Amino acid sequence: MKRVQAGIVFGVVAGVIDVVPMLLQKLTWDANLSAFSLWVVSGYLVAVTPLKLKASVKGIFISFLVLLPSAFLIGWREPVSLFPIIIMTSVLGSALGYMIDKYGRR
Repeated sequence: MKRVQAGIVFGVVAGVIDVVPMLLQKLTWDANLSAFSLWVVSGYLVAVTPLKLKASVKGIFISFLVLLPSAFLIGWREPVSLFPIIIMTSVLGSALGYMIDKYGRR
C-alpha cells in the first residue's frame, strides 16, 4: 500500500476507534466529526511529513499539533476533559505512526 493511502486508511481506523466511545457517551455530532477528522488529517500528515523522528514519536507529535487548536477550545470550558483526550491522542498517535511506517511503502 502506498504511504498516503496507508495514512488515510489508518487515520480512518484511528478515527473510528476514537469516536466509538464518544458515541456511547452520546456526545454531540460536532465533537464526533471533529475527532474523526483529526485522525484522518493526522494520518495524512504523518504519511507525507519528512520529519526524521521515530515513527511512533512522529505520530504523537503530529497528532498533538493537529489537536492543539481544539484543545484550547475544549480546555477553556472543560479542562478536566483534556485528560482522556491527551491519553487517547498519545496512544492512537503512536499507533498511527507505527502502522504507517510499517505498512506504507515509500
